[in-house]
Amino acid sequence: MKTFNIKDIPAGSFFSQPVYADERFILTAPEVTFSQELLRTLQEWDFKEVQSDGEPQEEYSGADDAVQEAEGIPETALLSDGEQIRGAEKIYREFLKYAETLFNQVATQKEFHFNQVAERVKELCDAVKENRRYLLRVMKGDLAEGQNYMASHAVKSAIIAIIIGGFVKLPTHRLIELGVAALLHEIGMIKLPPQTYLSKRPLSPQERKLILGHPILSFSLLKNLDFPLVVSLAALEHHERENGTGYPQKLTGEKISLYAKIIAVACSYEALTSSRPHKDAKDGYSGMLDLLKNEGKQYDDTVVKALVFSLSIYPIGLYVLLSSGKKGQVVDVNPENPKYPMVQIFGELTPDGKNKVIETSQEGVYIIRPLQKEEIV
Repeated sequence: MKTFNIKDIPAGSFFSQPVYADERFILTAPEVTFSQELLRTLQEWDFKEVQSDGEPQEEYSGADDAVQEAEGIPETALLSDGEQIRGAEKIYREFLKYAETLFNQVATQKEFHFNQVAERVKELCDAVKENRRYLLRVMKGDLAEGQNYMASHAVKSAIIAIIIGGFVKLPTHRLIELGVAALLHEIGMIKLPPQTYLSKRPLSPQERKLILGHPILSFSLLKNLDFPLVVSLAALEHHERENGTGYPQKLTGEKISLYAKIIAVACSYEALTSSRPHKDAKDGYSGMLDLLKNEGKQYDDTVVKALVFSLSIYPIGLYVLLSSGKKGQVVDVNPENPKYPMVQIFGELTPDGKNKVIETSQEGVYIIRPLQKEEIV
């Protein structure tokens, strides 16, 4: 096994064989990028070298399963797996930067207009339609150092909301409205002191009162900027709950707008599966189970079902241990049964050199559990 100096490994490269920190601890499989975050983490852990039988390369060599020659296939479908992932990472980073710009405009009291935001959200809707599986794989649960928490939550929530909206067959113009509403649903938070939503300590009664008022701030801000009423109402109602336990108006069931119902599920799932100053992130499977329990019937059952069938109970991007003893990553849903998604097996190719992807099932190979971070970085 060859030794590689960490400083010499290009960020974003794919090793042709698994990479190990020592004889037993695997760092990456060939299908996983050697990211800048991983390099930084290894340096923080004081690792100088890693070991592998492979070589770092720009593309994942076994990722040609998307190549097709049939007419009408989207251009993105002709790209390798590595290219698809890089493309999704670029889309995600660029839209995150755009969201940060919007939030900064609010903080500095600069105006922005619905049509401008809608045009960018339309691009995101198109990207979700073409790259849904890859966007879900690159969305990270942990914030990068210095990353804007509000912008990260907004973008992830918007992507998930658009996926749900697509599943329930919203027409394009309504999907764009939903995406705008999801992107800006927490915009009123910018008007609050950061310590009220970034603090690790328990909030005082006054601070909690401020937090409970942020949907009203979001509604007022968007309404004053002449955003469509359906968008402004979604921001106002996204913390309402089906059983009347939400805020600020304690609406129930049919009184809550559809966009707000979708955003409630999308942003709750995002919050469960992302780290916060006061809590650690849950894995996608645990977050999905929490929503499926729907304790007290807080969420609309149809919307929860749409989330489950869009992402699967073991959501896309989740690293898993299979009943065969092999490890892999969930890469797509099974439209017939969300319990048994499609899983890409690490380090295995089909006889014709394509990624080995299996459909899990009750009778065959199935998922035992999600992998922990220390099992695969």
